[in-house]
Amino acid sequence: MCVGRWKKNDPNEPDDHALGRSRGGIGSKIHILCDGQGHPLDVVVTAGQVHESTALDTLLVQVDRDLLDVHGNPVPWPVALAGDKGYRADWIDEYLLNLEIRPVIPSKANEDRQGRPVVFEQEQYRRRNIVERLIGWLKESRRVFSRFEKTALNFVGMIKMAFIHRYLRLATK
Repeated sequence: MCVGRWKKNDPNEPDDHALGRSRGGIGSKIHILCDGQGHPLDVVVTAGQVHESTALDTLLVQVDRDLLDVHGNPVPWPVALAGDKGYRADWIDEYLLNLEIRPVIPSKANEDRQGRPVVFEQEQYRRRNIVERLIGWLKESRRVFSRFEKTALNFVGMIKMAFIHRYLRLATK
């Protein structure tokens, strides 16, 4: 007989199971890092109320610099990283520049654009739609967009299964 609460067995499972309240209700945020062709490299899931910028460091640390692409060729370390205005902070600019990555993040409307250490490149920023298309593709997976999984680890596992499915389709073309 089972009574009471679910016991946490894995120390990597967040206490909130990456569920939290946001503007759309209770949900999770999926933070994805992809290459310039829209191939997913890694994912982090956080609770709905968590700010986007908190997952950036985790994503970059998780991606191995010796990663291989679908054809077995090494994936180069990024030259630039595009993000929306939610990723605009001085510490993010400094962090990316220390990693030798050029930030392509627009300034906020109420911010002095001259005080930034990098120049915003509009043409590079237009390529950010690559990750938006990847997220749109991912939401076509019913199991991901409706989050049937109870725990965050299982949810991330389903997202990575979708990534594997995408890579297998690329490999068999």
